[in-house]
Amino acid sequence: MDTIASLFSFITTPVSWVIVQFHTMYGAIFGPDTGWAWGLSIVSLVVLIRICLIPLFVKQIKSTRNMQALQPKMKAIQERYKSDKQRQSEEMMKLYKETGTNPLSSCLPILAQSPFFFSLYHVLSAIASGKTIGVIDEPLLASARQAHIFGAPLAAKFMDSPEKVEALHASLTDVRVVTAIMIVMMSASQFFTQRQLMMKNVDLSVKTPYMQQQKMLMYIFPLIFAGMGINFPVGVLVYWLTTNVWTMGQQMYVINQNPTPGSKAQDAYLQRLLKSVTQHGEVRGRRRKTIVKVIVAKGADRNDNERRFFAGLAKSGFAAQADGTVIKSDNVSVEAEGGAPKRQQPKRQTKSQRQTGSGQQAAEKPEQTEQTEQSAQAAPSLEKKPQASQKGAKAGSASAGDKPARPSRANSGQRKGQQRPKHPSSKK
Repeated sequence: MDTIASLFSFITTPVSWVIVQFHTMYGAIFGPDTGWAWGLSIVSLVVLIRICLIPLFVKQIKSTRNMQALQPKMKAIQERYKSDKQRQSEEMMKLYKETGTNPLSSCLPILAQSPFFFSLYHVLSAIASGKTIGVIDEPLLASARQAHIFGAPLAAKFMDSPEKVEALHASLTDVRVVTAIMIVMMSASQFFTQRQLMMKNVDLSVKTPYMQQQKMLMYIFPLIFAGMGINFPVGVLVYWLTTNVWTMGQQMYVINQNPTPGSKAQDAYLQRLLKSVTQHGEVRGRRRKTIVKVIVAKGADRNDNERRFFAGLAKSGFAAQADGTVIKSDNVSVEAEGGAPKRQQPKRQTKSQRQTGSGQQAAEKPEQTEQTEQSAQAAPSLEKKPQASQKGAKAGSASAGDKPARPSRANSGQRKGQQRPKHPSSKK
């Protein structure tokens, strides 16, 4: 333990100095020996550290997204060079370099917090042992040992013996109840933070082993922290619970304002943006204009959420422009905005409907045939009457000794129009 403490001695003094400064401020309000003064000092230390780590958190979010997007390419490289590990590593590094992705960026916030976490742990352990550390002298040490949070001393642990707890002027029951509640809250916040990331801010169209790995960590991390928490002092549990709550809130804000493309969070964000554009007739805010500009530039590569967003704009009579703004347009087609309209398929008829339809067609067909035959018979009957009178006259002339009249083409059955000449070899 002394070896580990010496490794973090360079940061122990600054951490203890920051705690003392906050304690001086809160002690003037709540009293110097109260748990509120020392507890809020630890919470303020966490807030100060996390504010300084915001740039690393942003880099972590970008790295996580890039890793999610690169998973299909990484899997293809692994399959292609599975027999050559060296070439596989070279191609992976080349892919990271081309895309500007650093796999270690997702661990930067945790690595950056580690020195402060261990320094606070050693400061509280020294308080529990009655030793001065950093800028905490004898009066501040006595004040810290008297501070209790809901009946549990700052330096007490879940696994402490009754004698050690009594030396801190507390009961073992209070210490274990308070530490157990804080351990459960710490594990639950860790689980909810990871679940929020997996369920809302992951591209569901890409199924990769990375998602399965993150899903496993979602259940493993809370169990790890629960096992470690029984050996943490109450002050360290306050620190860790505060940083988990901060991470959860910070991640919630990032997911709502800048979600991962293709995720449920992006769909919810674009629906809110569509509602705002419909109400105000414009895209409000520089960041929103930037998001619309990026989606317009994608063209045919837009995901389903983005296509629905443009379809909603077209339905409301708006058209997105390349600069991220929208204009009112009365002739906006969904196809022009990247979403081709779907062909309407005819409704499928049941067997009884098909049989009924075929029966009606069969009943209509004889009627139409009968009407056609009647009209065909009626037309010749009108033409035969004058022909019959002419035929009687010709018969009378023939009986007078004239040559018989040549039958007309209409009555002889010959085709009208130019006749085809007979072949010379045919009989006359």
